[in-house]
Amino acid sequence: MKEIKIETKLRLFEGLGELPIDAFNLMQSAINARTKAYAPYSNFSVGAAILLDNGAVVTGSNQENASYPSGLCAERTAIYAAGAQYPDAKMLKMAICAGSKTNITQTPIPPCGACRQAISEYEIKQSTPIEIYFMGETGQVAQSLSIKNLLPFMFDKSVL
Repeated sequence: MKEIKIETKLRLFEGLGELPIDAFNLMQSAINARTKAYAPYSNFSVGAAILLDNGAVVTGSNQENASYPSGLCAERTAIYAAGAQYPDAKMLKMAICAGSKTNITQTPIPPCGACRQAISEYEIKQSTPIEIYFMGETGQVAQSLSIKNLLPFMFDKSVL
């Protein structure tokens, strides 16, 4: 038997004011995108923004549906839009802001598993990491320098 040890390294900022200016501006775009979420079932709104190497910022918000599996998370809305609109651009950074309409979220809320897998697909495709910043409505902001910190055992085309 062999034991495997997995370590994850994240940076934690005490609030938006501690972020580098480019990350602050990107998070502001995610916060704005969150206001466009359609979340009548979960009452949980999420906004995401992606900075591309060409300077463009692509945003997305979660879009729910009465047939729950038909909805889409903000992260995947943004990442698929970026991939469709700018297929040759690299994704440098992603910012995510999430919050509930029923209680205040003050801790960083990371992408769900399906979104982590979608982010990993693009990180692998472009052969460079995507920096990810995530937060609740207020409070601390977490930073991961790569999706590998959030999804250490990535499923990719090499196993197909």
